[in-house]
Amino acid sequence: MSKKRGLSFEEKRQRLQQLFFEKKDFFQLKELEKIAPKEKGITSMSVKEVLQSLVDDNLVDTEKIGTSVYFWSYPSKAMHTRKRKIEDLTVAIADYEQKVASAEKKIKQASMERKDTDERDKLLQTLAEKEKECREMEQDLQRYKECDPEVLEGLKNETNMAKEAVSRWTDNIFSVKYWCKSKFSIEEKEIDKVFGIPEDFDYVDL
Repeated sequence: MSKKRGLSFEEKRQRLQQLFFEKKDFFQLKELEKIAPKEKGITSMSVKEVLQSLVDDNLVDTEKIGTSVYFWSYPSKAMHTRKRKIEDLTVAIADYEQKVASAEKKIKQASMERKDTDERDKLLQTLAEKEKECREMEQDLQRYKECDPEVLEGLKNETNMAKEAVSRWTDNIFSVKYWCKSKFSIEEKEIDKVFGIPEDFDYVDL
């Protein structure tokens, strides 16, 4: 009989974050060290390390209220984190494209200073043809992908899920604010300030 494999660190991360999603509540570390082993199979000794890794990756929020430190996370948090990552990658891509354009300009300038030869002209012609073929193949691939029923259906499902999540987690945020006001006697404006909630936060008409 084979020995049962323990959870990998990434599996522990996923399970602990799922615990937050399911409970929709705030927790202290000692509370998580009691709940995680029972409900997610994460050893109590590893909870602190796993939790810190999620905080470091901005997937779990944390705030000190009084003398206590609380942790929480909602699916919308993960969505916003991915959105910010996409924005960062978009900026990085733009930066690389600028560097490529600069390099191409230098190459063009250098090529103008070189003496033309038949061999060089043939190589340049072959390169241009291959680049054109590559662009055409990429366009065809993109066109086929957009027409793929599975891709379209997947996008439709993701859109519907996103719409439902917006309303659901707007409800959750208002519930959390009410819970904080009731439990800690904190003014609503102070709650908004602590958790970075905009003053005009409200339901969005999708």
